[in-house]
Amino acid sequence: MYKISHELPINMLSRSYGINDYEYCLPHLLDQNEIYKNHFEKAKENGRYIIMDNSLHELGEAYDTERLLHWVDHLEPDEFIVPDVWQDKNQTLVNAKKWLKIDLPENTTKVAVVQANNYHEAHECYSILQMQGYKKIAFSYGADWYCEEFPHPNPLVGKMMGRIMTISRMYKNGLIGKSDRVHLLGCALPQEFGYYADFPFIESIDTSNPIIHGLQGVKYNSLGLLSKSSTKIDQIEEEITTERLYDINHNLIQFKHFITDSNTQLY
Repeated sequence: MYKISHELPINMLSRSYGINDYEYCLPHLLDQNEIYKNHFEKAKENGRYIIMDNSLHELGEAYDTERLLHWVDHLEPDEFIVPDVWQDKNQTLVNAKKWLKIDLPENTTKVAVVQANNYHEAHECYSILQMQGYKKIAFSYGADWYCEEFPHPNPLVGKMMGRIMTISRMYKNGLIGKSDRVHLLGCALPQEFGYYADFPFIESIDTSNPIIHGLQGVKYNSLGLLSKSSTKIDQIEEEITTERLYDINHNLIQFKHFITDSNTQLY
């Protein structure tokens, strides 16, 4: 079973140990918020497993290189997702090659991200990242070309199924092996993760989906969702009410059912 982390707003960080299998760090927030920084410094002291992102999803581009290096050296995360460029295979591969030459703490595993504009490019990107020497590789959730793999009137269903089909195809043709290490970045729809029960190479996932929707009063039904909030976790500042905590807890429980209940009905 893969490890799961749900990114939390600042005012819910104290609940992270009870909710998450590991801590997922957005480095730009370390510079912006003292509470956030203190949480991850304490998590490091407590021996919590930490995966540090590069904040591409939140900022539109990877965070400043100098600050990334500062925080990686300071926190020594167990994994660091090296800077990638959205849907740009060539520049992502250039960045990945450059970061292989950059010294990071000894116990920090460098993770690269597949970026592409179609399945052929994604196949090539994954293959080259492996040849470059990356031991763990991530797949983003929102690529536009996923909808070409699975055309559907609802683009969120297209993106969900497109990523499933992309990874399945790579696994079936032997590009992804059973012993590979894969991370899934976010999701278009939360029920996606119910499809990965027989994928032994998926090691970890991160998604704030159940948290964000719970905070907005949106509760998962038994099949999941067919819509997605555009709100990002670093944009949430409102007070967490008892009612919203109930909705979040409901979504977290339902999310686990998607993953662990073999009888779950999926779209």
